[in-house]
Amino acid sequence: MLTIKQILEDKAGVVRGLEKKHFNGAAEAIDAVIAADNRRREAQQQVDELKAQVNQISKSIGGLMKEGKRDEAEQAKARVAEIKQKSAELEELMKKATEERTQLLLQIPNLPYPEVPEGTGAEDNLVVKQGGKLIELPENPLPHWELAKKYNLIDFDLGVKISGAGFPVYVGWGARLQRALINFFLDEARKAGYTEIMPPTVVNAASGYGTGQLPDKEGQMYHCEIDDLYLIPTAEVPVTNIYRDVILDEKDLPIKNCAYTQCFRREAGSYGKDVRGLNRLHEFSKIEIVRIDKPEHSAESHQEMLDHVEGLLQKLELPYRILRLCGGDMSFTAAVCYDFEVYSEAQQRWLEVSSVSNFDTYQANRLQCRYRGADKKIQLCHTLNGSALALPRIVAALLEDFQTPEGIRIPKALQPYMGTDIIK
Repeated sequence: MLTIKQILEDKAGVVRGLEKKHFNGAAEAIDAVIAADNRRREAQQQVDELKAQVNQISKSIGGLMKEGKRDEAEQAKARVAEIKQKSAELEELMKKATEERTQLLLQIPNLPYPEVPEGTGAEDNLVVKQGGKLIELPENPLPHWELAKKYNLIDFDLGVKISGAGFPVYVGWGARLQRALINFFLDEARKAGYTEIMPPTVVNAASGYGTGQLPDKEGQMYHCEIDDLYLIPTAEVPVTNIYRDVILDEKDLPIKNCAYTQCFRREAGSYGKDVRGLNRLHEFSKIEIVRIDKPEHSAESHQEMLDHVEGLLQKLELPYRILRLCGGDMSFTAAVCYDFEVYSEAQQRWLEVSSVSNFDTYQANRLQCRYRGADKKIQLCHTLNGSALALPRIVAALLEDFQTPEGIRIPKALQPYMGTDIIK
């Protein structure tokens, strides 16, 4: 969440940033935060003044007793008790004002960086790079859901029977392709210096608040109400929360972790042709890369993560493009975000396969993830993460873009993991 220091030092700039993200009622929300903080400060000031009075009166009591002024001493004791009662009431007021300020801040998104384009939606995102070659397909190419049926790779109907729509069952070579991609992505992450983590796939509410899924995305998460646990929408949540309430040493930064997990998203309200097949699922596999860094190095870390994801798409021989998201299309928590999309020739459209974000200190402030510098000063870290990569649309693109009259061709980088160069 935003820090009160950010808000007090540049209220107008904060409001402009929130408006760039199209956060409704930005000025009113910031005014409410400042009002709550003022109540906290005023109560704190009064508590401090009363404590000074208590100290002064308490020192006089001993002297009064020595002088035999027992009545005056008793009056002084009564005054101390009275002041302490008033202090307790003010401390409760201060606690409530602090809690109110925190709750208000939790509902305010992160500020976008200056390089984030203006805009309200996907049509305003900026294409910054395009790579790979568009693939020439046979006449009348099939979409991946028909290829999956033809080659017995994915059974969507069986998934509906077992769980419901959006929970496919991978079969034979389809299951092997999933495993091949998972192992390929993890191996590439380890080669790039990431430490592999195998985290839980359910988290408590504190973890959801720590990375910003709560309260913003509560309706999109599967909630186990009896235990008050949430199925993770991404490995970002458990992996980043490893560092909740932790003070790191500067020499250990950047921390680089990767994780393969199943991910769960309700995707409420999704419908139409764009959700067919693997385009939008409730459960899917994803490899996530996460970094914890110091502020002055986080931009370099972000670029390294972008280069890593681009390298994966190049090795998979897929046509891709990179977009810098506009303010209105960016996530609640991101300060800057780049999306990677691959082109589906069969569907004639671009499919998002990764988002790589820098959150600045926004998540770190919620998590209280900090580091101690060489000067012993403790300050907030920067957090970053990205998909490297999400499997469903990668699989969709591979099936569609590499279909041939003989079968589904396997890109060279995946052949050692698949044990074949073609699915027939």
